[in-house]
Amino acid sequence: MSGTDEPVRVGFVGLGNIGHYHADRIVELPGANIVGGMDINPDARARFAEKYGVESYENYQDLYDGDVDAVVVTTPNKFHEEYAVAALKTGIDVLLEKPLAHSLESAERIAEAAYNADAFCMVGFHNRFRNPVEVVKAYQEEGRFGRTRHVEANYVRRRGIPGRGSWFTNRDIAGGGALIDIGVHAIDLSLHFHDFPTVKEVSGTIRSQFGSRDDYAYLEMWGEDAKSGEFSVDDSVSAFLRCEGGKTISLEVAWAANRSPSEEYIVRGTDAGATFNKQDDSLTLYESGRQGTDHFSDSEIKTRHEDPHKAEQRIFFEAVRDGVAPTRNTVDQGLEVQRVIDGIYRSDEQGRAVRME
Repeated sequence: MSGTDEPVRVGFVGLGNIGHYHADRIVELPGANIVGGMDINPDARARFAEKYGVESYENYQDLYDGDVDAVVVTTPNKFHEEYAVAALKTGIDVLLEKPLAHSLESAERIAEAAYNADAFCMVGFHNRFRNPVEVVKAYQEEGRFGRTRHVEANYVRRRGIPGRGSWFTNRDIAGGGALIDIGVHAIDLSLHFHDFPTVKEVSGTIRSQFGSRDDYAYLEMWGEDAKSGEFSVDDSVSAFLRCEGGKTISLEVAWAANRSPSEEYIVRGTDAGATFNKQDDSLTLYESGRQGTDHFSDSEIKTRHEDPHKAEQRIFFEAVRDGVAPTRNTVDQGLEVQRVIDGIYRSDEQGRAVRME
């Protein structure tokens, strides 16, 4: 669409809850029009068509053959490859919900298709667009932190397992559990704070302790709970990453744990540090000085609240209109996150740290 001011014509593949979540925000954005949707579920197609006043299709090719500039893919992980690759080969830009895929091999095929296409794929890591994260990155770039050496990433829910028996708890479809669902955000944001260094070694342990039990309260569960349905995934993970240049990342992720919930990132640099709490978008800087006398200085940073999904969508649609792939949330970065996920699972299987190729 390079050189045009026409609104981006956007289609949707996957018309469930997350599809509606994206669509509800896109209808409020100037410069983009929803023109259609696709889902194999007839009820989902009917709801989407009625709500947004567009055609909905059972076959993705019917959507792609229409007047579509871009698609938002929000299907279960296993089907990302089929729909994203077909769109890229058609010359349609793709905003693909995280993770890139359900497996490393599938993610690599999506990346390969993007490299060879006259279109681009942007991966939906929306937390990078939170205003406190933007502040941390700006301070890093101006050197306020010195050299960032370590990131602690904690994304822990006390009882946040999705409905048991849904695709989220089926390893063949999801590719994993808590790690690939919410841990993917923690890995991406940690690597983002480190400017995406090469990950050299990964050590991880995965657990499945609560998903198949009925003797615990599931106060934060979402989706219909089949109880006796399949639960073949992890519900908590601990991992440690060694990166080039001596950078490290510690990771705690859980759908369920006997501890207080936490969505916190701690960035430790040689000159300063920061704590970003995603639960309330709070940001605190930790510095020290010798002016007058030796002292610590802790600063609370307040930012304007902005919907990170909308900010992500604006960047995506600007790139579609300009005909230039965005430099943020790239398919290469999504692939690196997928490699880390694969490394953590391999480390657990082998009972030791694994080197990353």
